Amino acid sequence: MAVIDRVEVKKSIRRMFLMSGEVVVREYRISLGPNPRGHKVQEGDNRTPEGKYYLDFVMNDSAFYRSMHISYPNLRDRRRAEELGVSAGGNIKIHGLKNGYTKPVKFIQSFDWTNGCIAITNTEMDELITLVKIGTPIYIRW
Repeated sequence: MAVIDRVEVKKSIRRMFLMSGEVVVREYRISLGPNPRGHKVQEGDNRTPEGKYYLDFVMNDSAFYRSMHISYPNLRDRRRAEELGVSAGGNIKIHGLKNGYTKPVKFIQSFDWTNGCIAITNTEMDELITLVKIGTPIYIRW
């Protein structure tokens, strides 16, 4: 299996790519928050941050199946929020489905439903955690 050297997210087409050099190793259909266009500015804006971050730890015990944390906010994000007098927020992750979810996966993939996180299926989340190492950069763009 190829070594994943970065994760790329293209919010406008609701896709996430696991990359090894210029080769797409895996492609996932993603769900975002209900206000996906633009960079996350403050807590509660339902946006997914844009820019370069890192996948910094895995959680197996949250309200969602499993998750991998994204290193938002970075220093620039914190400074911008401070200038605006707001909280930058945080706790942005790639995660599986909400624990106890019982509707068909195709249904939940058909719309944006997170609070700014990036959601994939539970099976895809298991695969992502297996393929992507902690510390891998993630590039999130519109």
